[in-house]
Amino acid sequence: MIHKMFISWNWRSHQGIHQRLSILVAAALLLLVVGLLRSRFEYSMTNIPDHTTIVIDDTSTQRIKIIHPSKGPGDPPILAYWIFGFRGESKRMLRLLKAVYHPRNQYLLHLLDGEDEERMELAVSLESENVFRAFGNVNVVGKSYAVNYQNMESGASALAAMLHAAALLLRISPLWDWFFTLSSSDYPLFTQDDILFAFTSLPRDLNFVGFTNWTTDQKGQHNFNRIVVDPSLYSKQATNLHYAVETRELPTSFDIFEGSPWMALSRAFMEHCIKGWDSFPRKLLMYYANVVSPLESYFQTVLCNSPEFRNTIVNQDLRCSVPINVSNYDNLVHKVGAIFARPFKEGDPTLDELDKYILNRSQQGVVPGKWCNNIGNYSSCSNSTNWGGIDSLDPGFYGQKLQNILSYFTAGNRHMVVNHCHGSSY
Repeated sequence: MIHKMFISWNWRSHQGIHQRLSILVAAALLLLVVGLLRSRFEYSMTNIPDHTTIVIDDTSTQRIKIIHPSKGPGDPPILAYWIFGFRGESKRMLRLLKAVYHPRNQYLLHLLDGEDEERMELAVSLESENVFRAFGNVNVVGKSYAVNYQNMESGASALAAMLHAAALLLRISPLWDWFFTLSSSDYPLFTQDDILFAFTSLPRDLNFVGFTNWTTDQKGQHNFNRIVVDPSLYSKQATNLHYAVETRELPTSFDIFEGSPWMALSRAFMEHCIKGWDSFPRKLLMYYANVVSPLESYFQTVLCNSPEFRNTIVNQDLRCSVPINVSNYDNLVHKVGAIFARPFKEGDPTLDELDKYILNRSQQGVVPGKWCNNIGNYSSCSNSTNWGGIDSLDPGFYGQKLQNILSYFTAGNRHMVVNHCHGSSY
């Protein structure tokens, strides 16, 4: 229509020139308004809970320059954390995030079955703090789905959620080195400066996975002979597993291994599982779709049946699942070699003790490190706009201890499970 108006106009007349300019201005304004409305609509659509991710961008009036970590041979590693929780646990997830936060790392928060309102409140809480916007390394999954994670027998939906999180983190950042899973009931026993320092000296291809050595095959066979269906894979609400009456034979084309559902996996291994050329991880997924607790076996089995990763396994899940407090902290950390403890109930006073005596974290702030040493008041690390370098660390006494512990785990194949992987665990 605008094109026809232009053609029918007398462009040579003085009046026509003014009218032509008026039309051009009107058309430009129309296009500008349409473009603005479209961009605002697209922005709102990418930030509603039905979409895959909500990226915490800087939408405030205060402009903050995003700072990216350096990735060189002498730089500390970058850790990728998947923090998940359930309905009503968003505040616990936020507290855990602040307890494990460091500008070098990547964080993905996923409220698995919470309401859209709670999910948006979590995203708004993150966006309100300068530190998360400045470093641009915190993301929220904007879609919930049913997951059987809370049950002892989790089903395939829990494995699907973990692989989905790893795939998102691989897409978000090409820089991270290790993938950690944390639930809302977990809490760190070291500062991130200590953890990053301890991991700096390790080969980046190591996979920390706990293994179970069965002396009999009865329990193991029972877990894998049973055929189960996890309705949470296709339902909106988490549903208990359905058990088939029939059983099946154990596989003969690969060996099965079991262990802890908590682990720290290398980037190379996660890429192998999610987008690698080898079909074995995907073939194994088809089998584990009907396994009772696939998180306690899937990754162990992929590792041990993949020759390129068999020599990268450390038989440690870096978790402590016994009661812990400040009084027995030294003994447990040095003896168990745990980096995280679990499970903590909501309001457990032990968390306050860890914040005060171990992490040096204020009630609402993040754990301080060398990256905010120049601020003076550590409680202001979250909302400052003047941070120090994020590529250097300031490890304390426990950071040195943790480095020695991890070095002991990996030196001389003390805890490597190379020999364990040569034969079936059953």
